[in-house]
Amino acid sequence: MTRITIHDLKAMKRRGEKIVMLTAYDYSMARLLDEAGIPVLLVGDSLGMVMLGYETTLPVTVDEMLHHVRAVVRGSRRAHVVADMPFLSYQTGPEDAVRNAGRLLKEGGAQSVKLEGGSEVAPIVRRLVQAGIPVMGHLGLTPQAIHQLGGYRVQGRSREAALKLLHDALALEEAGV
Repeated sequence: MTRITIHDLKAMKRRGEKIVMLTAYDYSMARLLDEAGIPVLLVGDSLGMVMLGYETTLPVTVDEMLHHVRAVVRGSRRAHVVADMPFLSYQTGPEDAVRNAGRLLKEGGAQSVKLEGGSEVAPIVRRLVQAGIPVMGHLGLTPQAIHQLGGYRVQGRSREAALKLLHDALALEEAGV
């Protein structure tokens, strides 16, 4: 059985199919979700709070992500595995982003990475895509910005905020998401 690729996901989108993505942090959950036919498994940095007991996602490291990504990859055979890029693994610049995302794919076995942010991270997304790393974007409620936002706050409620989300989505699309 072959894994679902980024090209498969794009084809599903073109056909108007609904694409389900659920979170898995370990081998057992990945195996159950994969056997249930879930096409995309996210190894989220939320594992810091759910599995490691941190108060936020901010302390999660690339090495901690790698441990869980490997387990999810081993537990799944068909699902496309997306590895979340933890705080400060990409915000420090394109070189760090490529190095850390590359580790999640090469050492962890993920098929793509996810990062938070819009137009401000578009240059980093562009560099990752140029390096051959598929990227999933994350807009709106972005837990890595908890201190900037003053806590977990719903985003996009005002017209201005909704237009910023649209602008950010278009910037990510143009960058290769």
